[in-house]
Amino acid sequence: MNLQPFLELAIVAAKAAGQIQTNYLGRDLSIESKSVESDLVTIVDAECEQVIRQTILDAFPSHQILGEEGGSVGSSEYVWIVDPLDGTVNYAHGFPFYCVSIALEHDGERVVGVVYDPVRKELFHACRNGGAFLNDQKIKVSSQASLTGRAMLATGFPYDTSTALLALEVFKRFLSLGLPIRRPGAAALDLCYVACGRIDGFFEYKLNAWDCAAGILIIEEAGGQISNFSGSRYEYADKKIVASNTILHQKMLEVIGQEF
Repeated sequence: MNLQPFLELAIVAAKAAGQIQTNYLGRDLSIESKSVESDLVTIVDAECEQVIRQTILDAFPSHQILGEEGGSVGSSEYVWIVDPLDGTVNYAHGFPFYCVSIALEHDGERVVGVVYDPVRKELFHACRNGGAFLNDQKIKVSSQASLTGRAMLATGFPYDTSTALLALEVFKRFLSLGLPIRRPGAAALDLCYVACGRIDGFFEYKLNAWDCAAGILIIEEAGGQISNFSGSRYEYADKKIVASNTILHQKMLEVIGQEF
Protein backbone atom coordinates (compact mmCIF):
# COMPACT_ATOMS: atom_id res chain seq x y z
CA MET A 1 0.00 0.00 0.00
CA ASN A 2 1.25 3.48 -0.85
CA LEU A 3 0.87 5.37 2.43
CA GLN A 4 2.30 8.67 1.21
CA PRO A 5 -1.06 10.25 0.22
CA PHE A 6 -2.47 9.44 3.66
CA LEU A 7 0.60 10.84 5.39
CA GLU A 8 0.51 14.03 3.36
CA LEU A 9 -3.17 14.51 4.14
CA ALA A 10 -2.60 13.96 7.87
CA ILE A 11 0.18 16.54 7.85
CA VAL A 12 -2.01 19.11 6.11
CA ALA A 13 -4.84 18.49 8.59
CA ALA A 14 -2.53 18.62 11.62
CA LYS A 15 -0.94 21.88 10.54
CA ALA A 16 -4.34 23.44 9.85
CA ALA A 17 -5.46 22.53 13.37
CA GLY A 18 -2.19 23.80 14.79
CA GLN A 19 -2.76 27.14 13.08
CA ILE A 20 -6.18 27.41 14.72
CA GLN A 21 -4.56 26.81 18.10
CA THR A 22 -2.04 29.55 17.43
CA ASN A 23 -4.70 31.97 16.22
CA TYR A 24 -6.77 31.58 19.39
CA LEU A 25 -3.93 32.20 21.82
CA GLY A 26 -4.84 35.04 24.18
CA ARG A 27 -8.51 35.06 23.15
CA ASP A 28 -11.68 33.98 24.96
CA LEU A 29 -11.71 30.20 24.69
CA SER A 30 -15.26 29.53 25.96
CA ILE A 31 -13.86 26.97 28.38
CA GLU A 32 -16.14 24.19 29.65
CA SER A 33 -15.58 21.09 31.75
CA LYS A 34 -16.08 17.50 30.63
CA SER A 35 -16.71 14.79 33.22
CA VAL A 36 -14.76 16.52 35.98
CA GLU A 37 -13.88 20.15 36.58
CA SER A 38 -10.19 19.82 35.70
CA ASP A 39 -10.87 18.06 32.36
CA LEU A 40 -11.41 21.03 30.11
CA VAL A 41 -12.66 21.47 26.57
CA THR A 42 -12.56 24.68 24.57
CA ILE A 43 -13.98 26.07 21.37
CA VAL A 44 -10.53 25.41 19.93
CA ASP A 45 -10.91 21.65 20.43
CA ALA A 46 -14.13 21.70 18.43
CA GLU A 47 -12.82 23.90 15.61
CA CYS A 48 -9.62 21.87 15.29
CA GLU A 49 -11.51 18.60 15.08
CA GLN A 50 -13.91 20.04 12.54
CA VAL A 51 -11.13 21.16 10.19
CA ILE A 52 -9.40 17.78 10.53
CA ARG A 53 -12.60 15.86 9.82
CA GLN A 54 -13.43 18.04 6.84
CA THR A 55 -9.93 17.72 5.40
CA ILE A 56 -10.05 13.93 5.67
CA LEU A 57 -13.59 13.51 4.37
CA ASP A 58 -13.00 15.83 1.43
CA ALA A 59 -10.28 13.46 0.27
CA PHE A 60 -11.67 10.15 1.52
CA PRO A 61 -15.43 10.48 2.08
CA SER A 62 -15.90 6.77 2.82
CA HIS A 63 -13.36 6.64 5.65
CA GLN A 64 -14.31 6.35 9.32
CA ILE A 65 -13.17 8.97 11.83
CA LEU A 66 -12.86 8.51 15.58
CA GLY A 67 -12.31 11.85 17.28
CA GLU A 68 -12.09 12.87 20.92
CA GLU A 69 -14.82 15.49 20.60
CA GLY A 70 -17.07 14.15 17.84
CA GLY A 71 -16.93 10.43 18.57
CA SER A 72 -16.96 7.81 15.82
CA VAL A 73 -18.54 8.54 12.45
CA GLY A 74 -18.78 6.11 9.55
CA SER A 75 -17.71 2.51 9.05
CA SER A 76 -14.68 1.54 7.00
CA GLU A 77 -11.53 -0.56 6.93
CA TYR A 78 -9.77 2.82 7.15
CA VAL A 79 -10.15 4.51 10.54
CA TRP A 80 -8.65 7.89 11.39
CA ILE A 81 -8.06 8.42 15.12
CA VAL A 82 -7.91 12.10 16.01
CA ASP A 83 -7.04 14.16 19.05
CA PRO A 84 -7.50 17.71 17.80
CA LEU A 85 -5.84 19.28 20.86
CA ASP A 86 -3.93 16.98 23.16
CA GLY A 87 -3.08 18.99 26.25
CA THR A 88 -6.20 21.16 26.40
CA VAL A 89 -5.65 22.03 30.06
CA ASN A 90 -2.14 23.19 29.23
CA TYR A 91 -3.44 25.20 26.29
CA ALA A 92 -6.21 26.83 28.32
CA HIS A 93 -3.67 27.94 30.93
CA GLY A 94 -1.12 29.20 28.42
CA PHE A 95 1.32 26.40 29.26
CA PRO A 96 3.13 25.75 25.96
CA PHE A 97 2.97 21.95 25.75
CA TYR A 98 0.16 20.72 23.53
CA CYS A 99 -0.26 19.23 20.08
CA VAL A 100 -2.42 17.72 17.36
CA SER A 101 -2.43 13.93 17.00
CA ILE A 102 -3.72 12.06 13.93
CA ALA A 103 -3.36 8.35 13.20
CA LEU A 104 -4.69 6.10 10.46
CA GLU A 105 -5.48 2.42 10.96
CA HIS A 106 -6.14 0.00 8.12
CA ASP A 107 -7.90 -3.22 9.08
CA GLY A 108 -6.93 -2.61 12.69
CA GLU A 109 -3.24 -1.94 12.04
CA ARG A 110 -1.72 1.48 12.64
CA VAL A 111 -0.15 2.60 9.36
CA VAL A 112 0.25 6.39 9.64
CA GLY A 113 0.95 8.60 12.62
CA VAL A 114 1.37 12.38 12.80
CA VAL A 115 1.87 14.55 15.88
CA TYR A 116 2.30 18.30 15.40
CA ASP A 117 3.52 20.74 18.06
CA PRO A 118 2.60 24.24 16.83
CA VAL A 119 4.57 25.95 19.61
CA ARG A 120 7.93 24.53 18.55
CA LYS A 121 6.90 23.90 14.94
CA GLU A 122 7.87 20.26 15.41
CA LEU A 123 6.25 17.65 13.21
CA PHE A 124 6.66 14.02 14.21
CA HIS A 125 5.50 11.44 11.70
CA ALA A 126 5.79 7.81 10.74
CA CYS A 127 4.46 5.28 8.25
CA ARG A 128 4.41 1.54 8.88
CA ASN A 129 7.82 0.09 7.97
CA GLY A 130 9.06 3.49 6.89
CA GLY A 131 10.87 4.83 9.96
CA ALA A 132 10.03 7.77 12.22
CA PHE A 133 10.87 11.41 11.60
CA LEU A 134 10.99 14.81 13.26
CA ASN A 135 10.79 17.63 10.71
CA ASP A 136 11.99 15.16 8.05
CA GLN A 137 15.03 14.08 10.07
CA LYS A 138 15.02 10.41 11.01
CA ILE A 139 14.75 9.77 14.74
CA LYS A 140 15.40 6.85 17.05
CA VAL A 141 14.92 6.04 20.71
CA SER A 142 17.68 6.51 23.28
CA SER A 143 20.32 3.94 24.18
CA GLN A 144 19.98 4.46 27.93
CA ALA A 145 20.42 1.03 29.50
CA SER A 146 19.81 1.64 33.20
CA LEU A 147 17.00 3.06 35.32
CA THR A 148 19.60 4.92 37.32
CA GLY A 149 21.96 7.69 36.44
CA ARG A 150 20.83 9.63 33.39
CA ALA A 151 17.51 7.93 32.67
CA MET A 152 14.48 10.23 32.57
CA LEU A 153 10.84 9.14 32.44
CA ALA A 154 7.54 10.86 31.82
CA THR A 155 4.03 10.09 32.98
CA GLY A 156 0.57 11.57 33.33
CA PHE A 157 -2.29 11.35 35.79
CA PRO A 158 -5.97 10.68 34.98
CA TYR A 159 -8.57 13.21 36.01
CA ASP A 160 -10.71 10.98 38.24
CA THR A 161 -9.37 10.86 41.78
CA SER A 162 -9.59 7.11 42.44
CA THR A 163 -7.58 6.17 39.36
CA ALA A 164 -5.16 9.04 39.94
CA LEU A 165 -4.32 7.61 43.36
CA LEU A 166 -3.48 4.25 41.78
CA ALA A 167 -1.30 6.03 39.23
CA LEU A 168 0.41 7.82 42.09
CA GLU A 169 1.45 4.49 43.58
CA VAL A 170 3.22 3.55 40.35
CA PHE A 171 4.77 7.01 40.21
CA LYS A 172 6.13 6.58 43.76
CA ARG A 173 7.82 3.31 42.81
CA PHE A 174 9.81 4.99 40.07
CA LEU A 175 10.45 8.08 42.19
CA SER A 176 11.94 5.90 44.93
CA LEU A 177 14.71 4.94 42.49
CA GLY A 178 15.80 8.56 42.38
CA LEU A 179 14.68 9.00 38.79
CA PRO A 180 13.75 12.37 37.32
CA ILE A 181 10.12 12.05 36.20
CA ARG A 182 8.30 14.66 34.15
CA ARG A 183 4.55 15.20 33.86
CA PRO A 184 4.21 17.60 30.90
CA GLY A 185 0.49 16.97 30.28
CA ALA A 186 0.18 15.85 26.65
CA ALA A 187 0.62 12.10 26.18
CA ALA A 188 1.01 12.24 22.40
CA LEU A 189 4.03 14.51 22.76
CA ASP A 190 5.41 12.44 25.64
CA LEU A 191 5.38 9.41 23.35
CA CYS A 192 7.12 11.34 20.59
CA TYR A 193 9.76 12.47 23.06
CA VAL A 194 10.46 8.81 23.79
CA ALA A 195 10.69 8.20 20.05
CA CYS A 196 13.33 10.89 19.53
CA GLY A 197 15.33 10.06 22.65
CA ARG A 198 14.50 13.09 24.77
CA ILE A 199 12.80 10.78 27.28
CA ASP A 200 13.83 7.18 27.94
CA GLY A 201 10.45 5.80 29.00
CA PHE A 202 6.81 6.67 29.57
CA PHE A 203 3.95 5.11 31.53
CA GLU A 204 0.36 6.19 32.11
CA TYR A 205 -3.01 5.03 33.34
CA LYS A 206 -6.27 5.52 31.47
CA LEU A 207 -5.27 6.79 28.04
CA ASN A 208 -7.76 6.73 25.19
CA ALA A 209 -7.09 5.67 21.62
CA TRP A 210 -6.80 9.24 20.37
CA ASP A 211 -4.21 10.04 23.06
CA CYS A 212 -1.74 7.43 21.90
CA ALA A 213 -2.51 5.94 18.47
CA ALA A 214 -0.14 8.15 16.48
CA GLY A 215 2.53 8.15 19.17
CA ILE A 216 2.59 4.36 19.39
CA LEU A 217 3.40 3.99 15.70
CA ILE A 218 6.03 6.72 15.87
CA ILE A 219 7.75 4.98 18.80
CA GLU A 220 7.65 1.58 17.10
CA GLU A 221 9.11 3.01 13.91
CA ALA A 222 11.83 4.74 15.97
CA GLY A 223 12.89 1.39 17.41
CA GLY A 224 11.04 1.57 20.72
CA GLN A 225 8.65 -0.77 22.48
CA ILE A 226 5.03 -0.50 23.64
CA SER A 227 3.09 -2.79 25.98
CA ASN A 228 0.48 -2.80 28.70
CA PHE A 229 1.51 -2.94 32.37
CA SER A 230 1.80 -6.75 32.27
CA GLY A 231 4.11 -6.69 29.26
CA SER A 232 1.54 -7.96 26.76
CA ARG A 233 0.59 -6.34 23.47
CA TYR A 234 -1.05 -3.00 24.19
CA GLU A 235 -4.73 -2.70 23.28
CA TYR A 236 -6.69 0.52 23.63
CA ALA A 237 -9.01 -1.17 26.12
CA ASP A 238 -6.07 -1.82 28.46
CA LYS A 239 -5.88 1.86 29.45
CA LYS A 240 -2.40 1.21 30.89
CA ILE A 241 0.56 1.84 28.65
CA VAL A 242 4.33 1.50 28.97
CA ALA A 243 6.63 2.91 26.30
CA SER A 244 10.41 2.68 26.27
CA ASN A 245 13.61 2.53 24.27
CA THR A 246 13.24 -1.31 24.44
CA ILE A 247 16.34 -1.74 26.63
CA LEU A 248 14.54 -0.40 29.71
CA HIS A 249 11.20 -2.04 29.07
CA GLN A 250 11.48 -5.12 31.26
CA LYS A 251 13.05 -3.05 34.02
CA MET A 252 10.11 -0.64 33.95
CA LEU A 253 7.63 -3.52 34.09
CA GLU A 254 9.40 -4.95 37.11
CA VAL A 255 9.13 -1.63 38.94
CA ILE A 256 5.41 -1.36 38.12
CA GLY A 257 4.76 -4.85 39.47
CA GLN A 258 2.08 -7.43 38.74
CA GLU A 259 -0.69 -6.00 40.92
CA PHE A 260 -1.19 -3.06 38.60
